[in-house]
Amino acid sequence: MTASVSHRFESLKLTKNSRNSCGLIPFIMAGDPDLETTARALKVLDRCGASAIELGIPYSDPLADGPVIQAAATRALQRGITFDAILAMLADVTPQLNAPLILFTYYNPILSRGIEHFLDQIAAVGVRGLIVPDLPLEESKLLLDAAAKVGIELTLLVAPTSSPDRIKKIAAASSGFIYLVSVTGVTGMRTQVSEQVYPLVQQIRQVTDKPIGIGFGISEPKQVAQMREWGANAIIVGSACVNALANGTPEEGLMALEDLCCAFQSALAD
Repeated sequence: MTASVSHRFESLKLTKNSRNSCGLIPFIMAGDPDLETTARALKVLDRCGASAIELGIPYSDPLADGPVIQAAATRALQRGITFDAILAMLADVTPQLNAPLILFTYYNPILSRGIEHFLDQIAAVGVRGLIVPDLPLEESKLLLDAAAKVGIELTLLVAPTSSPDRIKKIAAASSGFIYLVSVTGVTGMRTQVSEQVYPLVQQIRQVTDKPIGIGFGISEPKQVAQMREWGANAIIVGSACVNALANGTPEEGLMALEDLCCAFQSALAD
């Protein structure tokens, strides 16, 4: 079985030479442009040394996502991509990956399928982590407890607007790592990362030693390097990866995705 998300962070800490050891967590949308390409993309990302891979489940009302990821979800849904089809693809591909797979999905699809049934299904195909962006801390315990029973780590999000008390509670509850949202708003490619991220990292560090992954708005190698210097344990890159994969034919998209991830890895290694 693939290592857990938290174990991967521990391994990263031991194998990196820099005191600012930092991994890459790329994000792609399942079924965009098709599930065969998604399967190949997961292998590309794994081959490029991703510390973990985040896979979005297409949903019709993705409130946390910007236009690039929304468009990818819409394309997948219009092509008839279903959750069951995604599970079937993962059952074949996940055993071939070294990087733990993290699903990114909204809470309503989990509830509509049934929490325990949903978790049993994703655990059976090798998923190791889960991110639910519209799940508030106050309602997270049920899913956290149920996920832990099947070996899935549920990662919670810290927003730039989170109070110190709320950050402390989120840090205590989150498993796998803590997802620090770098901007107020939705996902998307931005040319600069807010200066408020650095003090937020330091604030989280004061209350926990759990790994911190920073995402939303990070799209360029220089930003990846900056987040590493600010103390991130992982950089999550979504829209830039989705955009690269949607570029031209599936073959061209896979090549663009590989080139992009190599550039990010080079920035982390400098």
